[in-house]
Amino acid sequence: MRGLDFTGLLRAALTPPALGGLGLTPQVFWVLTPIELRLMLGREGGGALMNRARLDELTAAYPDRKGD
Repeated sequence: MRGLDFTGLLRAALTPPALGGLGLTPQVFWVLTPIELRLMLGREGGGALMNRARLDELTAAYPDRKGD
C-alpha cells in the first residue's frame, strides 16, 4: 500500500490554474471526496470496482457489532 501524498494533493488543488493547479479554495478542497479530487486531477480508474465477492470479504473482516 502506498502512502498518501497529502502535500502534493494540496499543491495540485490550491495552486492557481496559470501555474498548473486546479485553483480551488480551501473551503472547496475540504468538502471534496477523494474520488471527486481524483477526477478533477484527471486520474480516473486506479482500482477495480467493488463487486459482490469483495463486499463479502469486507463484511466478513469487519462485521457489524450489535450493542455498541
